[in-house]
Amino acid sequence: MTTYIVLLNWTDQGVRSVKESPRRLDAAKKQLQDMGGSFKQFFLTMGDHDMVAVCEAPDDAVMARFALTLGMGGNVRSRTLKAFPEAAYREIMASLG
Repeated sequence: MTTYIVLLNWTDQGVRSVKESPRRLDAAKKQLQDMGGSFKQFFLTMGDHDMVAVCEAPDDAVMARFALTLGMGGNVRSRTLKAFPEAAYREIMASLG
């Protein structure tokens, strides 16, 4: 599984119905699970982003489909970062000339 960091911000629509956000989070978790992935951690945050999720998915195409599905709902905008665990980081660094 590949790890992704998802940075989320509510849209105007999403913040107007912010009390529904926990229900939407549950639905998003189920959607990603149905696609073969999972939420590993979820945070409400203060600062540049409203929420941050750490997710796993089988591949980039699954994560792209999930992110697009979230966006189609109109409640959040997301930025997805592919994350390399420490072992992969060390392998990449060791492969440098």
